[in-house]
Amino acid sequence: MIVRLVKMTFRSEEAAPFQQLFNGWRHRIIATPGCRSLELLHDMKDHRVFFTRSEWDTEAALEGYRRSATFAQVWPVVKTMFAAPAEAWTMQVEHRMPANNDPNSFA
Repeated sequence: MIVRLVKMTFRSEEAAPFQQLFNGWRHRIIATPGCRSLELLHDMKDHRVFFTRSEWDTEAALEGYRRSATFAQVWPVVKTMFAAPAEAWTMQVEHRMPANNDPNSFA
């Protein structure tokens, strides 16, 4: 499994419109084959900064999304809203430890 983390800094006036757009697109993104989960994180101190965190079966599954019609529609719109270039990291999960009280624990 891999995790993709993307940091996006928007122009102030674009933060709320981005949230609305993401809400409309998220179901299409998570439906991509190989996508295990998708989160939108919002910085607590800078309202312009968001991260997406997604989990993928494989790097090939992530690349499949990046070549998809959904990505071709989403990314060109989102990047026009940026105040700074996006930053992205693709990481392999080495270890994952759920909280002790997690009923979905896979330990």
